[in-house]
Amino acid sequence: MLRVPVLSPEGEPLMPTKASRARRWVRDGKARIVTNDLSLFAVQLIETPSGTETQPIAVGVDPGKLFSGIGVQSSRATLWRGHLDLPYPKIRKRMETRRIMRRTRRSRRINRKIPYSVRAHRQKRFDNRRGSKLPPSIRANRQLELRIVTELSRLFRVTNIVYEVVKAKGSKSFSPVMVGQKWQLEQLAKIAPVTEKMGWETSKKRKALGLEKDKADKSRQVPETHANDGIALAATCFEGRTIRYGDNVKYVTPYNATITPSPFAVISRPPVSRRQLHLLQCSKGGKRRKYGGTVTRHGHRKGDFVEAVKAGKIYRGWVSGDTATQVSVSDANWKRIGQFATRHVRLLKRSSGLVVKSC
Repeated sequence: MLRVPVLSPEGEPLMPTKASRARRWVRDGKARIVTNDLSLFAVQLIETPSGTETQPIAVGVDPGKLFSGIGVQSSRATLWRGHLDLPYPKIRKRMETRRIMRRTRRSRRINRKIPYSVRAHRQKRFDNRRGSKLPPSIRANRQLELRIVTELSRLFRVTNIVYEVVKAKGSKSFSPVMVGQKWQLEQLAKIAPVTEKMGWETSKKRKALGLEKDKADKSRQVPETHANDGIALAATCFEGRTIRYGDNVKYVTPYNATITPSPFAVISRPPVSRRQLHLLQCSKGGKRRKYGGTVTRHGHRKGDFVEAVKAGKIYRGWVSGDTATQVSVSDANWKRIGQFATRHVRLLKRSSGLVVKSC
């Protein structure tokens, strides 16, 4: 049975409730629907509730290089699962392009016909060899995970965060993965107490809960690839043993958290290029047109969730570009659905920097 996040009149998260009860509250005027960046159905009470007691809720984070899994679990129900499509490949490609273009520009400034000692080599302006430097690609991955956990903490009263850690050989300050992991743990600790788990502990708990794992193709946008690992990590906070007595004999019964159906979402960042003065390469005639940015000529922003109509058929997607008279709309995988006249495009939700696909 699906659970719906509930907020107090002051905006503080309370215990989730059944979807049918939440809809009844909205119908009777006792609550209103609140929007959030995760596109979750959530309600906020209008009147002060009779009680504000809550139960522990844990968030499990299974970080990766290309994909991450996040799960929200209580002792009695699974509340949410998420599959994160990380921006690592895109960021790495852009950094490589930037490096090539910088080296090209520098080589053009050097007169190689004069002796090396008098050439116009630009000297370093600052010491960029900082310790524990976090590469942009690793930072972008960890920031997306942190953004999702922060949004979840605004909807659920998170009491613990379980994070799967890795142990890299050699110096911890040298490995980018270890540096990013250390930074992430420090940031998550500001939200709730953090518990570290190893990969073998995640696997053991997942098998104990009866959750499936798809190792054949980890790019599949299904809970079995990464989201179930997040649930297994969160469920480690609710494992225990029940002691019963009978016929002068003590019985010890192990128990786990209850796994139930829950909303599942695939989340990524819109791959929008930042504003650049011009294209990297010259076009015909030696001219370069402007490139990048999030503003269109029709009042929409790239990443806005819109509804478009063409030939009597309704499409929903995200703004990905524009022409002089049309707006380009793409799906959650950033594949263009089509180009639509401006008057046939209606804004549904402003861009939040996230592309959320509910499955």
